[in-house]
Amino acid sequence: MNTSELDESKSKVTAATPKTNPTYISLVQFTDKGIQEVKQTTQRLAAWAAKVQSMGVTMKQMYWTLGQYDQVCIFEAADDETAASVLLAADMLGNIRTKTMRAFTASEMENILARVP
Repeated sequence: MNTSELDESKSKVTAATPKTNPTYISLVQFTDKGIQEVKQTTQRLAAWAAKVQSMGVTMKQMYWTLGQYDQVCIFEAADDETAASVLLAADMLGNIRTKTMRAFTASEMENILARVP
């Protein structure tokens, strides 16, 4: 059989979609200790990002903001437990308090909506 006789509709191979880690968005407020040491905030972030990378956490973006929250942090973690553990560890240092939300991409939301009865 030569290749021109193959039924291509049966032989198509689709590449597996690479699994992406869940995304989280943290709203961050400085504590009294954190605001007293605010001049080191960018250095603390760089050190923290390097430390948590070995735990499977990737800091995607950090914004310093005006208003109710001092920072907005966007990061990816392997799972909810990993995200919770690094957030607890960050809060324990005493410079910040966080409120974190799990965020979904459009593709993830499509999968969620497909499950809605």
